[in-house]
Amino acid sequence: MKKYENFCSNLAVLASAGKEDLDNEFILSGIINKFSLQFELTWKLLKELLKYEGRNAAHSGSPREIIKEAYAVYDFVDPDIFLVMLRDRNDMTHLYDGKAAKRLVTKIIQVYIPAFQNLKKHIDEQYGDILPGL
Repeated sequence: MKKYENFCSNLAVLASAGKEDLDNEFILSGIINKFSLQFELTWKLLKELLKYEGRNAAHSGSPREIIKEAYAVYDFVDPDIFLVMLRDRNDMTHLYDGKAAKRLVTKIIQVYIPAFQNLKKHIDEQYGDILPGL
């Protein structure tokens, strides 16, 4: 499945964020942009998996609805983390303060990347054999 391949590929790059120079504003901006893309890839992947499961909410175009439905279907989706991610992703367009950007990057590294990696692990476990055919 192309969406899953894109999710994994972007996550591999994003996961290296902690090794970067976090005092460099350009690096911070790149990490935030990669996070935004990872969030998009994540909710769209969840949408495809929900379609596969025959869930009506999969026809929604709303990331919030997809996350809530994913939580109802999958015990490994933590809505508290993913809904805060959604808020942070939406708020980052108004991020003009370097300190706020650094706080967000710290949260991305410490909370969000592990959440994406956990999601990947569980998707691999549940759909590993059928992902290529989806």
